[in-house]
Amino acid sequence: MFRQLNDRAAIICLLVVVLAASVIGIPQATAQTAGRTLSVSESVADSLGEDDMHRYSVSLDAGQFVFGTANQESVDVVIEVIAPDSSTVVQIDMSGEGPEPFNFESEAKGVYELVVTPFEKDTGRYTLRLDGIEPIAETPEARVEQLAYRLTGDAPGLLVGVVRNGELTYSGAFGMADLTAEAPFTVDTPSNIGSVSKQFTAMAVLLLEHEGKLSLDDPVTKHLPEVKAFEDTVRIRHLLTHTSGYREIMNTAVMSGIRIEKGDFIDDDMTYEVIQRQPELQNSPGARWNYNNTGYQLLARIVAKVSGMSFPTYMNENVFQPLGMTNTLVRAPRSEIVPHAAQGYVMEDGEYREGFDLPASMGAGGMYTTLGDLAKWIDNFDTHELGGSEAYEKMTTPYVLASGDTTEYGLGLFVQKRHGLNVIQHGGSDLAHRAQLTYFPDLDAGFILMSNNAMVPGSLPQDVAEVFFGDAMELESDTAPADEATSDSSTFDPAEMTPQRFETFAGRYELDNVSGFVLTFTQEEGTFYVQATGQPKLEIVPVGPKEFDLIAVEARVEFRDVADGKAQALTLYQNGEQPASRIEAKPWEPAADSLAAYAGNYYSDELQTTYTMVVEDGVLVLTHARLDDIELRPTKEDRFSGTFPVTNIEFVRGDNGSIVGFDAGNGRTEGVHFERME
Repeated sequence: MFRQLNDRAAIICLLVVVLAASVIGIPQATAQTAGRTLSVSESVADSLGEDDMHRYSVSLDAGQFVFGTANQESVDVVIEVIAPDSSTVVQIDMSGEGPEPFNFESEAKGVYELVVTPFEKDTGRYTLRLDGIEPIAETPEARVEQLAYRLTGDAPGLLVGVVRNGELTYSGAFGMADLTAEAPFTVDTPSNIGSVSKQFTAMAVLLLEHEGKLSLDDPVTKHLPEVKAFEDTVRIRHLLTHTSGYREIMNTAVMSGIRIEKGDFIDDDMTYEVIQRQPELQNSPGARWNYNNTGYQLLARIVAKVSGMSFPTYMNENVFQPLGMTNTLVRAPRSEIVPHAAQGYVMEDGEYREGFDLPASMGAGGMYTTLGDLAKWIDNFDTHELGGSEAYEKMTTPYVLASGDTTEYGLGLFVQKRHGLNVIQHGGSDLAHRAQLTYFPDLDAGFILMSNNAMVPGSLPQDVAEVFFGDAMELESDTAPADEATSDSSTFDPAEMTPQRFETFAGRYELDNVSGFVLTFTQEEGTFYVQATGQPKLEIVPVGPKEFDLIAVEARVEFRDVADGKAQALTLYQNGEQPASRIEAKPWEPAADSLAAYAGNYYSDELQTTYTMVVEDGVLVLTHARLDDIELRPTKEDRFSGTFPVTNIEFVRGDNGSIVGFDAGNGRTEGVHFERME
């Protein structure tokens, strides 16, 4: 749930709900092996049982960079690196199969441990190899080469660009752009930037507004009368700010059994079909922020309708060309040839396979561009050559919900405060490409990442930011997100968070917007942890009287509403805000024989698909003809949590108490009703 550029489902930003991803962490284990010393270039093969914990050690001097690989032959492993003072350095679990690269840095001299455990009680064989130990590079350019080590040579690669005062001051190309053609990346290679495209779509809408051809407060149906009208009016502004209440197109498609990651085709018309079949909005427009590609697909259609041009043509003539972005285009059909472009790759069965561009993503994604062109776009954040200062101001002003709460999203851009700096950014992905564009307005500087490797480390954006801009950051005492900083936090001493004080926060909290998804906070011998439903534990560290940062990922938790010595609520900050409320101390545990009452076939008229509930070895399992089986875990009475594309289910009972259906969701798409079939 806390990953950034990487995800076990391998479809991020454009498709996967952030809550469906795995928390990086280490599960509890009972069977341990004695520590074994690792040597560089040595491979160690072993097998993991479901409760095993294997320990390896390596002696390091301070200031060393360590890198290696765990080859997951038949088991999904989790790797935790422990420092000499017993603190966690990093926890790694990016992929479920094949190579699991790892790297870390030694801050102090001593013996470091690598602890290997199975993910979710998996079993099987793995091989661990320590590939190298070298001094931490002293220059930013050399540090980037170290961080990109797993994306070099014959592997799908990476582009890195740094922009200062409108100039591309650093550009680096690593690895291969096309494995079939044996073509390496160059700094001029075009690559798919996924949802980074959204800010360009937002600019197009603002240009049309400036011309008087539309208003952000226009109803969507004014320009697209074929879109279903609901009781509450959805406006263009709601599409831009992810507050429309529409079903999310990609998550809905996958829930219906469409295997986008396997190449199943969907077209733009499916967006209309999804909305047409939606019985009611998921929220009143403007009341809830919920990342949503449906809205940006509709915006592309509005731009085309209002301008009288195709969306790719309008973008080229009115956005790209005026800024001199001559190597940028909207790839309308995914079969369109993009000369010399980076082909995307995913990992399957331990080998790289070609990945597809997401279909029907125009407006929400689907753009190909280069480092040089994106540098020109970043420069426009300062010069306002395109759109003027008014457009920039609108794009970078966080949207305020109907409740008065402020989001961390403007128009096509996240607007945040991190490590003492104001940040304007957006990440992006399709099935295999990854991208990140970040601008620090305080510095008139930023950076760009583009990769065609679905295995790119999720920590890379933050690592690159620290390499080039660390001197300007408050890395040890990060300020709270989006104006949440308090004077208490700025003077807080982590030693004040005693085990007794932590008991105020310990317990279980269910996300308000995702029924059945629970965060459990515990402590063990003075170390604090969070564990999401169905995920391993992740260490957290106190940064304020009520605030905790998550180790190894860019996320934070702030507890709220303390009553009778217990926090009653919290907010998770990560690319937005996710509120959660305290629930009972223990999850509901139905008797094994009572699970049979849920078994049966369930049909959704909205999705026009059928799921089957079966009981296997005392566990309720959700099956679908075209999807992998999903084990369901009870959370509350008649509520279960699962894995993407069905992360939460709430059963519905009739007047006589029997099960008559269930409502399913996955974060971005919620409340889809399935009726029990006789």
